[in-house]
Amino acid sequence: MASFSAMHCPSYSYSYSSSINEGRNQRFAFSSSFPKLSVPAKAKLFIQSQRNPHQNDVLIQDGEVATKVTPVGKETSLDKLKVELLLATSSKEWDEKASFDINENESTVSITVLGASGDLAKKKIFPALFALYYEDCLPKHFTVYGYARSKMTDAELRSMVSKTLTCRIDKRENCGEKMEQFLYRCFYHSGQYDSEDNFAQLDKKLKEHEGERVSNRLFYLSIPPNIFIDAVKCASLCASSGNGWTRVIVEKPFGRDSESSAALTKALKQYLAEDQIFRIDHYLGKELVENLSVLRFSNLIFEPLWSRQYIRNVQLIFSEDFGTEGRGGYFDHYGIIRDIMQNHLLQILALFAMETPVSLDAEDIRNEKVKVLRSMRPLQLEDVVIGQYKSHTRGGVTYPAYTDDKTVPKDSLTPTFAAAALFIDNARWDGVPFLMKAGKALHTRR
Repeated sequence: MASFSAMHCPSYSYSYSSSINEGRNQRFAFSSSFPKLSVPAKAKLFIQSQRNPHQNDVLIQDGEVATKVTPVGKETSLDKLKVELLLATSSKEWDEKASFDINENESTVSITVLGASGDLAKKKIFPALFALYYEDCLPKHFTVYGYARSKMTDAELRSMVSKTLTCRIDKRENCGEKMEQFLYRCFYHSGQYDSEDNFAQLDKKLKEHEGERVSNRLFYLSIPPNIFIDAVKCASLCASSGNGWTRVIVEKPFGRDSESSAALTKALKQYLAEDQIFRIDHYLGKELVENLSVLRFSNLIFEPLWSRQYIRNVQLIFSEDFGTEGRGGYFDHYGIIRDIMQNHLLQILALFAMETPVSLDAEDIRNEKVKVLRSMRPLQLEDVVIGQYKSHTRGGVTYPAYTDDKTVPKDSLTPTFAAAALFIDNARWDGVPFLMKAGKALHTRR
């Protein structure tokens, strides 16, 4: 199997890791080593000293760490974290503009974003790909194809994508030029997710860009879970690579519960091998997650204090100051617990509470996180609070209730706020409550 090309790149917003099958360990990372200790405003973490709750607090919030963190030595095990990026490419239009020499022995990667007209693709996926290109973290040859049911031309896709692209790290003189070059590599194909004919047409277009090179293909499923299987079936049967690898990235939610998740995995494996499937949670690429690893494992100040002897409680808070705003149809099917708590916040909890892994390889980190989850006490109903936001006024502006959203049933009981106290029954965390809170339409956003 082809391996990912190793590249040294700055940190960005996505981090992908595949599930493990029979000991095989693979990573697909859109984030590199950790450049600074900062935390996104959407999550907050309190660590309070049990001995002195006023003088020994550590606060991580709004992008700052209130305690100095001293690196240990010049190198640590974190230096082993390298970005292994798979994107190599080709595009006839771009080859002509950039005068690239086509070497038929080179490989090309075609990245197809299914659901390209959706918010996730516009706000996250395309900007993340451009950020990598802007920092020269993408190989020479790649093509990005948008695929959705909406009718759109290549020019219209580029116009839509261009509105969300930013030079997030700095404002270099060639920013505009880089954007133009990236957009020339973006194309669009309209089709149904369950149509083999439409995917066969996509396959034909991809081959035109790939030429005689070894073709590797990556499909990003930025689509609702109920059409995962249809899309994977059509892509596998009609648009797989003939001489390279084919891989699929699946965004959360991966099912509604354990049973539906297992059923989804079984269905995907009818068309893909386990090492072709990459299940991701995009919160793993946020700076908060990376900073936790640095703060915990690379600093002698905090590691000895990271236990029940010195920490009274841990709070993980996700707070949004806006409601569903027309997305209630999706949200009402899942609710705040499935949408935020059992994936994003639970991932952070596991990373915070886990023991030091043998290495920073994906499998070793996963094993330590699993140990934490297995040590968690079953959640009791009396340790949970749920609620739903009502119409309210803030700053002289009146905001509608959750059930006032036209896409939400009037009698909906879906929670938009939840708080829970979780406990981990092991030697390090025995008796320490992990307080998890998440909500929409709250007073503050953090």
